[in-house]
Amino acid sequence: MVVCGDDGLAHRLATELRGVYREQVVLVVPPSRRTPPQPMAGRARAASAALFGRMVTAVNRGTGDADDTLVPDERVMEAAEPTEAVLADAGVDRAAALALVYDDDETNIRAALTARRLNPRLRLVLRLYNRRLGQHIEELLDQAAELAAGTTAGHRDGHGGHGGHGGHGGHGGHGADIATTVLSDADTTAPALVATALVGTSKVVDAEGLLLRAVERRPPRPGEVADPGLCTLALLSATSNDPAGAEGSEDSGDGPRLLPDAEAVAAATGRGAVVLEQVSYSGPPLPARRAGVMPFASLFSARLRWSLAGLVAAVVALAVALIVVTDDHPLHAVYITLLDLFAINDPAVDAPLGQQVLQLLSGLVGLLLLPVLLAAVLEALGTFRTASALRKPPRGLSGHVVLLGLGKIGTRVLTRLRELHIPVVCVEADPEARGMAVARRLRVPVVVGDVTQEGVLESAKIHRADALLALTSVDTTNLEAVLYARSVRPDLRAVLRLYDDDFAKAVYRTLRTAHPAALTRSRSVSHLAAPAFAGAMMGRQILGAIPVERRVLLFAAVVVDGHPQLEGRTAAEAFRPGAWRVLALDTAARGDTPGAEPPGSGLVWDLPDTYVLRAGDRVVLAATRRGLAELLGRRTRSPR
Repeated sequence: MVVCGDDGLAHRLATELRGVYREQVVLVVPPSRRTPPQPMAGRARAASAALFGRMVTAVNRGTGDADDTLVPDERVMEAAEPTEAVLADAGVDRAAALALVYDDDETNIRAALTARRLNPRLRLVLRLYNRRLGQHIEELLDQAAELAAGTTAGHRDGHGGHGGHGGHGGHGGHGADIATTVLSDADTTAPALVATALVGTSKVVDAEGLLLRAVERRPPRPGEVADPGLCTLALLSATSNDPAGAEGSEDSGDGPRLLPDAEAVAAATGRGAVVLEQVSYSGPPLPARRAGVMPFASLFSARLRWSLAGLVAAVVALAVALIVVTDDHPLHAVYITLLDLFAINDPAVDAPLGQQVLQLLSGLVGLLLLPVLLAAVLEALGTFRTASALRKPPRGLSGHVVLLGLGKIGTRVLTRLRELHIPVVCVEADPEARGMAVARRLRVPVVVGDVTQEGVLESAKIHRADALLALTSVDTTNLEAVLYARSVRPDLRAVLRLYDDDFAKAVYRTLRTAHPAALTRSRSVSHLAAPAFAGAMMGRQILGAIPVERRVLLFAAVVVDGHPQLEGRTAAEAFRPGAWRVLALDTAARGDTPGAEPPGSGLVWDLPDTYVLRAGDRVVLAATRRGLAELLGRRTRSPR
């Protein structure tokens, strides 16, 4: 694996590939700015060496997976730009995948075109901020790879996700090994930020728009029935609750057991478990509102509605009085009353005295009707004029999420929160921010103001909120907002985005010490984005990875065709304990539904054990590293 970049994402991505997937990595970083320059030294070299050193030490101490303890050699190169000579020296012509994560779109595109020419079979992962351009570049590079490799366009998997639409999305296929994947920071970090705000964890997997998390459950008490969730992913080590025990150590023989069968789960008394759950929101629901329909209550104010009701009652009373005085037909009496009301009836000069009095009263009511009608027209015009304006937080709002910053990442997080039907109040200092149009379209309340100013967070109802997401581009602003929110409500769940990973760790530890009863998470963009980029480098079928003590579980989307371990077998027969397990069936790939389908998703999780997997099926499965390599026919390395 070759990783080229100029910021913290490159170093974090290299560590993710080595620590989780046990891959050989060549890291290309800009040269150190020290004077005089020292070859293969500098800040980037030192940072990468420190990360690699910690990983090597951890694995040598037994933290590696039991089925794969190989620690490949690292190689760090320094180059100002990823030129053709630099890419060739990095071994792109022999590499399995290349990640270009520079902060400049043009640099990434130019290097991707060069790398595709050097190695048509290379799997490319690009970091681009321009989403529409990224989609076109992805199609162009894939087409060039197919032509150069002698394949047809029909071999390319049509389900592969574009970076602009939410990511590496992984759908395996014949062309997955030479596929190009374009990702952006906003799309890769949004699911983890949303899950952290809702349930306090970033150990999530985004499967077809559904957020899944791994939850550790304590051993059930006698007579207590444990909630199995969607499925049991692992049994924790027998010494996980013993302070003197070696948790998950390979020497103890009682380490974590991945993907156990039902018999192993039933026999594992006194051991905790890791179960898979769907991330959901349990707060107050959003008010029901039909799209494109404006309710009558929002069109006219309450005072105007009471005025109109009073005038209608006066007209009815005058019509009844006219019926009593003249003994006229009710319909004719109402007609005469309306004529008098609008002053278009003849004067009742020769009429009885009672009818003359009623005509004068009708004329007086008609005079009162004119200002009420004018007010109704003005209010209606004002309501339609402000329908596209920013909304203010309702008075009784509670249990919502306060989102600070509507930039690139904040806008994507806002969209994801609204897809989950979670009430949100946004705070943005720039009225022309890119997320303002999205908030206006989604009718999300927005407070325009600087969060560092007093009263801004109070306007967002921070004292009644469930969580705070500080996602502005300024680290000090995010930290100040969280500290101020802590002073208002000490138990508030807070998540802040910080640029530097070390700074994020220091802030997290300090806030955790100062507020032990509150849930605080500080995340850097590189820390949240690296797993998605690493999964894309491993292939589009990789959805994510979740650590279980000292081992790792991978989640992948695999097409059944071509895999004899799956094709023609039932879901129960395809389950191999300790290696892989089929979790869900993607009905969107076939167009049929063998079971109950969750709303808004094409995944069927309650798949019957008797369901026979067919060649055209696409399944989501959990697997160990060795199990996935065996299933996909990849060659695994032998420990040295």
